[in-house]
Amino acid sequence: MKEITTKKLLDTIIEGIRNRKGQRIVTIDLRKIKEAPVEMMVICEGQSNTQVAAIADEVDDFVRTTTHVHPLSVAGVENAEWVAMDYGTIFVHIMQREPRAFYDIEHLWADGKISELPEML
Repeated sequence: MKEITTKKLLDTIIEGIRNRKGQRIVTIDLRKIKEAPVEMMVICEGQSNTQVAAIADEVDDFVRTTTHVHPLSVAGVENAEWVAMDYGTIFVHIMQREPRAFYDIEHLWADGKISELPEML
């Protein structure tokens, strides 16, 4: 099987998020931080536990069908307030607004290069 680049995986994850109308998408490039557990993080928001679960399902399905890559682990699907997906080089955090504001992952990894993606209309 051909190795997939982090960029291709990142683009595919973001497309999956957008397919289910995930909002406030942020990427954090952690490649220059020696202690970072991954190369990239993706954080986005859903309006409800139903939408958070739908975004997580779409990311899983879309990445799998497009790149044949499966997440190493997925956590949080039960209550769908915060679903975390581990793709090895990329962590994906799909959160409702309140937990996202409370945990403020962007601030924790502020040493990385944070990019806010434009909202899709």
